Amino acid sequence: MQLISSPISPFVRKVRTLIEEAGKTDAVQELVVATTALETDPQAKAANPLGKIPALIRADGPTLYDSRVITRYLSDIWDLDLYPQSRLYETLTLEATADGIMESCVLVVYESRLRPEELRFKPWTDAQLAKALNGLAAIENRWMSHLNGPLDMAQLAVCIAIDYLEFRLPEVAWRADCPALSAWHNAFKERPSLVATRPA
Repeated sequence: MQLISSPISPFVRKVRTLIEEAGKTDAVQELVVATTALETDPQAKAANPLGKIPALIRADGPTLYDSRVITRYLSDIWDLDLYPQSRLYETLTLEATADGIMESCVLVVYESRLRPEELRFKPWTDAQLAKALNGLAAIENRWMSHLNGPLDMAQLAVCIAIDYLEFRLPEVAWRADCPALSAWHNAFKERPSLVATRPA
């Protein structure tokens, strides 16, 4: 299998972290591309008509895309049980919350990096940051028992979302309002799979 990849994308990192957790780095070849919302890499477009990454090219079936599709597929074929049936919809909902935080942060980054300064719209970035912070507050208030339970993909996604926020938007203060989540993140981020995929 081949993974259309970028070392900075938090969505790609979800897949790369799962691969590390499985000990299957030899089973997936990474094809690193340079792609943005304005300039789509040809390999990314060929793999996914939307031009988004990650995309997983398979020899025995159509290419898969969207990180949640790929991680669930790899969890199934490698019997990782990262989407346990006993709490499947809770895991999917928490993963979706983490993905939403990532999406909001990516949009803020795009606004500052891709849009000319005179065209930037602060109410837009403020609204996106508010969504990310609302997501973190919801995790703090509703999901800590899940985060402190057996390993699943939602936990990995939450950690990656927080890592991306702090990597790209270090000025955003969130820890004081989410002390339990902050403490959990400080410990969980040291998992070997997350250390191995951490952006430099």
